Amino acid sequence: MEEAGRSPLVAWESFYVIVGSSGAALTGLQFVVMALIAESSRRSSGREISAFGTPTVIHFCAVLLVSAIVSAPWHSLSSVAFALGACGLAGVAYGVIVIRRARLQTGYRPVFEDWLWHSVLPLIAYALVLIAASLLPSHPQRPLFMVALAALLLLFVGIHNSWDTITYFAISESQARKELGDHEIDKARPPRDRERPSGSK
Repeated sequence: MEEAGRSPLVAWESFYVIVGSSGAALTGLQFVVMALIAESSRRSSGREISAFGTPTVIHFCAVLLVSAIVSAPWHSLSSVAFALGACGLAGVAYGVIVIRRARLQTGYRPVFEDWLWHSVLPLIAYALVLIAASLLPSHPQRPLFMVALAALLLLFVGIHNSWDTITYFAISESQARKELGDHEIDKARPPRDRERPSGSK
């Protein structure tokens, strides 16, 4: 019975070793991002981090968890389906919470791209896991491809969101330093030079 339940998953072992390792490694990337944000002159509130920072770590961890579930030595596909279903259901519930947090925070106004990558695509990925779990015991082949697609989607969502966050803060920091530099230069000018128009002699 163990071999019968295990056989559809054997072909995916190498895939989930790669994907799971990537999810674990990229989790560290988000810690670097948070450290850079902490050193930035632009401060973020807890609501902003809960809406846009923490979910990225959760997505990477979800990839690692799905990889571990599919790679574990289960006795039947029903057990795999139950574990994946719990993971997918928790992910969908968390996705709804993230949307609510994004709507409540006031420090940043999300645009369409933010809603797509931070809310819609993760919800789709977790819904795919949930749907695949319900189909897995009776038709294992296609649901396993759905789970693989969801894992890859979460991985790429996390990479995009980490990059998006760090570039946003890098640009904000650069603009803040430029404005501060212009302000310091203006303060260093003699009073007459400050009042004189830039085009006058």
